Amino acid sequence: MREPTAGGIVFRIDKTGKDIEILLIQDSKGRWTIPKGHIEKGETAKQTAIREIGEESGLFHIQVLSWLGKIHFQYRRVDKLVLMTTQIYLVRAMDDAEKPTKEQWMKGIKWFKFNDAINAIEYEDIEKLMLVAKNKIRQGI
Repeated sequence: MREPTAGGIVFRIDKTGKDIEILLIQDSKGRWTIPKGHIEKGETAKQTAIREIGEESGLFHIQVLSWLGKIHFQYRRVDKLVLMTTQIYLVRAMDDAEKPTKEQWMKGIKWFKFNDAINAIEYEDIEKLMLVAKNKIRQGI
């Protein structure tokens, strides 16, 4: 069974203008990850990323800057093997006054300094794309 999903590595530059901060959500099992979700019928992956970031973080003043890549993940759901493919975008939070708010099912949501986000993220494939994101941000995208 295939599940196409999309999400984003959401970033902002801190108040000093020097450090990159990454928004992570903590799922119901306590794992830190990025906002992402299922692509609905008629939606593009980019549209899904924007919608899911809004739903899961409460951030709506965002700008999708570029596509970062695709990750694959598989898990067993009851008696089916699920193959999840996630399209991941680099997304800039445009309004520092906009405060992230978590959905009820989440354990947490917060901005991390980039290196702390790398240490906190649960999934190695997302971690690799975070490093790609950092390079794009440093190069001015």
